Amino acid sequence: MKVRNAMHHNVQWVSHDAKVTEVAKLMRDEDIGALPVCRDAKMVGIITDRDITIRVTAEGEDPDDVTAAEMMSSHVVWCRTEEDLEDAIHLMDQKQIRRLPVIDESKALVGMLSLGDISHAASRALSGEILHAVSAHHGTHIPENRDPHATQPAAVADDQ
Repeated sequence: MKVRNAMHHNVQWVSHDAKVTEVAKLMRDEDIGALPVCRDAKMVGIITDRDITIRVTAEGEDPDDVTAAEMMSSHVVWCRTEEDLEDAIHLMDQKQIRRLPVIDESKALVGMLSLGDISHAASRALSGEILHAVSAHHGTHIPENRDPHATQPAAVADDQ
């Protein structure tokens, strides 16, 4: 099965200059926990509900005063629509992430692949395996100076 057959289409995203309050309201209204952050039609990062909790709320920041760009993870792991779903699952396992932005052949953001999408599309054994794998890191302390999502630059290079 290909990623395009399992992913969530009509992906929501936010502008890099969106205020965190707007981001949180969109997450609430759309019942989603992560949003790609874009600038000039290019994905430059991702912001999660956890980012908002830890980087804004816990730090006492005013969500009306900070932007998505200031609070996002600037390194994004992504997959392509034509990748095998199993390869995307292994990437999520390897990087310990729960959501993958999906790009097409023209490098346009076209979807999001989440654990929920996988649970509906993949076998029960594979779904259970990925859920167990990406949940294993909870409870592990992440040093303050380390970005928990840092994996690769957000820009999609022309040679990829």
